[in-house]
Amino acid sequence: MATILIKSATIVNEGKQVNADVFIKDGFIERIDSHVDVNADEVINAEGLHLFPGAIDDQVHFREPGLTHKADIYTESRAAVAGGITSFMEMPNTVPNTLTQQLLQDKYDIASRRSLANYSFFMGASNDNIDEVLRTDATRVCGIKVFMGSSTGNMLVDNPTTLENLFSRSPMLIATHCEDEATIKANLAHYKQLYGEDIPVTLHPKIRSEEACYLSSSMAVELAKKHGARLHILHISTEKETHLFDNTIPLKEKRITAEACVHHLWFSDEDYHTKGNLIKWNPAVKTAQDREGILKAVLDGRIDVIATDHAPHTIEEKAQSYLQAPSGGPLVQHALPAMLELYHHGKITLEQIAEKMAHNVAILFQIAKRGFIREGYYADLALVDLNKPWQVNKSNILYKCGWSPFEGATFRSTIEHTIVSGKLAWNKGAFVSNEVGMRMAFER
Repeated sequence: MATILIKSATIVNEGKQVNADVFIKDGFIERIDSHVDVNADEVINAEGLHLFPGAIDDQVHFREPGLTHKADIYTESRAAVAGGITSFMEMPNTVPNTLTQQLLQDKYDIASRRSLANYSFFMGASNDNIDEVLRTDATRVCGIKVFMGSSTGNMLVDNPTTLENLFSRSPMLIATHCEDEATIKANLAHYKQLYGEDIPVTLHPKIRSEEACYLSSSMAVELAKKHGARLHILHISTEKETHLFDNTIPLKEKRITAEACVHHLWFSDEDYHTKGNLIKWNPAVKTAQDREGILKAVLDGRIDVIATDHAPHTIEEKAQSYLQAPSGGPLVQHALPAMLELYHHGKITLEQIAEKMAHNVAILFQIAKRGFIREGYYADLALVDLNKPWQVNKSNILYKCGWSPFEGATFRSTIEHTIVSGKLAWNKGAFVSNEVGMRMAFER
């Protein structure tokens, strides 16, 4: 494995910025110092660049197996690496749904051959696979995923007995998608009466409403408190939900944590008029007040991590009517540049970006030796030029689906280099190699 010496980088890590050299050997950060004088196979002059710990995305849908016309592990992990995301955790609503240990292993086998980023996969829960869920190895799998809201296939968990069983018996982190199905169905029926099959996409946040989100999230929190479960609620989309979470105790001691997604920090319901189904996600993008409330909770520690919920569909699928168009969109290539744009707007600091997209994900999931720029840790790194603008367009979009909700946007920051487990993967706009990443391990 080639050695790498990064010279004169501004390191953004653990709440501060320091100018230093970083020497990488055998996949690990061997030395961080103000001046490192060693021979290396690759020397990167990082003067004027900021070195971040590689982002760890705790929620992606890479669509393999079964939905590979939309995306696959190879194409989307490439896009992630180009965007400074060095590790991902992928969701179980593929086809077939990841509801058995064998199907879970099948995905790990694919990633071991095809993923350019480091990887882990969630085990899926259904109304009837509790025994399979309890067989999951907590040291080798990121967590259990529970859809407490409609999803693909047999993955809606709405049986109260099943939920009690999961929360009382699972020793692992339980990650939940929280939207109340009965509320959504009632809202949808109401708007179908008014509009028939011609419901405008602008009503998406009214159908998948604040009430639907809060009812489900608050129920999950109650279950977790009742059973002492380790709960992580994904993609918080309302200001109201942020008050369910605590910022008075250290993250390592929290039993209930929460995630915000980039699209809920960037878009608002005003954007449906121009973006339409391209920003149709579940949970829905809601009001500007919700967006600001979520950001406030990110900054004050009620929300612990920032992720993408990367969930691509073809542009043809998205071009259908509101009721037919699937929810979700691609984000991994543009998530870190978008957050850095919020930094340029004075809404978040560089240190907070490193904390929410790397440090806290590692702490929350107890990931072994990743998420920080430390000697003895894996070298998962992103070197960023904060003052090199570029515009998102079809020629530079790397997702298999070929589109982005950010198309036409100009970002002021460019990901210059990405290093994955000690290997230079992305170098000034080009992939260096197709070497695969590593399976993440968990210290539990």
